[in-house]
Amino acid sequence: MNEMKLLVALVVVFLLACKSPDVLVPVSPLTPPPGRKLVWSDEFAKAGLPDSAKWSYEVGGNGWGNNELQYYTARRSENARIENGKLIIEARKEDYQGQKYTSARLVTQNKASWTYGRIEAMAKLPKGVGTWPAVWMLGKNISTAGWPRGGEIDIMEHVGFDEGVIHGTVHTEAYNHAKKTEKGKAVTINDVTGSFHLYAIEWTADQIDFFVDNQKYYTVQKSVLGTSDAQWPFEQPFFLILNVAVGGNWGGQKGVDETIWPQRMEVDYVRVYQ
Repeated sequence: MNEMKLLVALVVVFLLACKSPDVLVPVSPLTPPPGRKLVWSDEFAKAGLPDSAKWSYEVGGNGWGNNELQYYTARRSENARIENGKLIIEARKEDYQGQKYTSARLVTQNKASWTYGRIEAMAKLPKGVGTWPAVWMLGKNISTAGWPRGGEIDIMEHVGFDEGVIHGTVHTEAYNHAKKTEKGKAVTINDVTGSFHLYAIEWTADQIDFFVDNQKYYTVQKSVLGTSDAQWPFEQPFFLILNVAVGGNWGGQKGVDETIWPQRMEVDYVRVYQ
């Protein structure tokens, strides 16, 4: 029996390594974390547009509350597509709907949401000043509660002018960047724009742990922030968002290098365990 398990594990490692020559074998275990099972994933195996059963698009060029410069498009392969077993979200410099840049923002809203669990994405990030990729989550009640009362969990944010510095953050009504009271931490990781890394959270009723390549670098706790909805709105379903913004209040702090485009975030997989 042990020999059979080892054989299965070796086969899985081989398949992952062969999926693409520049995909690192995931640091995460080949089996679900103890006591959990895989409840949702996208392995991005089928070329073409993202799976419409799992993802929808948020569309527009209104600055998205951060004075961002891109117009987010829908079902446009130039900005979001699957190729060579990876999701590509590509920001491009082009005139489109009154904006100078295009990109994509994919969401699982109204298709999948989760309360607690491990949420992880294996990704390689865009490079250059003005890029602002993110893997993050919003409360399912965002349309009624609004931001930041609905809550926000930033599994990974990276701004191109500060290459290699990965941010994990939560925002609530009591603690958010508008008040300069958000709760988070940054960690420096080598080669985030040239290699794939595993960005993850492990979320329970009482705390959220943040990881890069299975190394925990930050924990936020209900016992520290407080128990009210304004302090801890993390006892409800959240949906997932993948996007690449251009410029903005944070991503554009050092300007936007107009010579670097197009730039892409590549995602090898997204998995949710509970």
